[in-house]
Amino acid sequence: MTDDLRRIAHLDMDAFYASVELLRYPDLRGLPVVIGGGRDAQPVLQEDGTHRYARLRDYVGRGVITTATYEARALGVGSAMGMMKAAKLAPDAILLPVNFDAYRHFSRLFKAAVASIAPDFEDRGIDEIYIDLTRVEGETRALAQRIKQAVRDATGLSCSIGITPNKLLSKICSDLEKPDGLTILGFDDIPARIWPLGVRKINGIGPKATEKLAALGIETIGQLAEADAGLLQDHFGTHYAGWLAAAARGIDHREISTSSESKSISRETTFERDLHARQDRGALSGILTALCERLADDLKRKGYVSRTISIKLRFDDFQIVSRNVTLPHPVADPAAILQAARECLKRVPLERRLRLLGVRASTLEPPPPEGAVHARRGVQGDLFA
Repeated sequence: MTDDLRRIAHLDMDAFYASVELLRYPDLRGLPVVIGGGRDAQPVLQEDGTHRYARLRDYVGRGVITTATYEARALGVGSAMGMMKAAKLAPDAILLPVNFDAYRHFSRLFKAAVASIAPDFEDRGIDEIYIDLTRVEGETRALAQRIKQAVRDATGLSCSIGITPNKLLSKICSDLEKPDGLTILGFDDIPARIWPLGVRKINGIGPKATEKLAALGIETIGQLAEADAGLLQDHFGTHYAGWLAAAARGIDHREISTSSESKSISRETTFERDLHARQDRGALSGILTALCERLADDLKRKGYVSRTISIKLRFDDFQIVSRNVTLPHPVADPAAILQAARECLKRVPLERRLRLLGVRASTLEPPPPEGAVHARRGVQGDLFA
């Protein structure tokens, strides 16, 4: 099928984490709200039934913002910005803690709603997906509105959708009319709608490349499309220069990846209370062992062995740390997974309390022929044991 006949959508949930929080705290709608605080930012329910909220001006620490409402963004606050810097821009903004369990729950809900209409989609993360609408019946705009309404009915949240002949253009377009936007664009619309945009709008052009292009007098996508090929090659190399030129012209032949083939399998749990590596060693040991046993069962059920075992920790300040180890031979039994997980744990300073512990198996492959399994040497130490 030629590219101009494809209908590829990019669906992006609007300010996803913040929007989920506004479902819990509707009195904050219309206010600047920042997500990224720790336990001390948890709203306090008062006797009159209202909540007392933390303010950004009171934050002290080195944390960064996870996301913010559009009202906060209008004040110059954005994701990955340091909280102390943000406090200078929006001192009265409400500060809320992150709640990943809730975000994952709503992520599953919106994806199920989309799948009921258009089952061929590529999962790109907790709040965005690509959808292949090429073979889905219905006029494009009406179909998009149907998907948007299904997402709203399932979650109470809005999303923005871009629909074009390919993933690159759709990713750009889903951001053009946020929030609750819908942009439909064909190749003929590129000069008017895409070329006036800054080059940073192209997914794959980062800050450093943007800076280098600006030094060459190239700031818009249109200027990039007209740039001399030799000039781009001199500064970016043949491969990246070729991609830049193609991207500026809206060329992208990538297919939607709807394969259900597992790339990794993981198990994790959030604790009812924060646990300490030393004071709660017995409890953590039991949790880690159980997670490894469940992960081993998952691997067996799906017919895989793993060469890479990872651990994931979320501390009481919501910082997430992960470590992994690549093994000389693939494993699938609980004891081997547990040993590898403990190797990973030895590389993490366990001085703060933990909120979450997870174990992941990746670099998956079919089991080796019977009799070809190699034994692994034991691991010294008894971390979490």
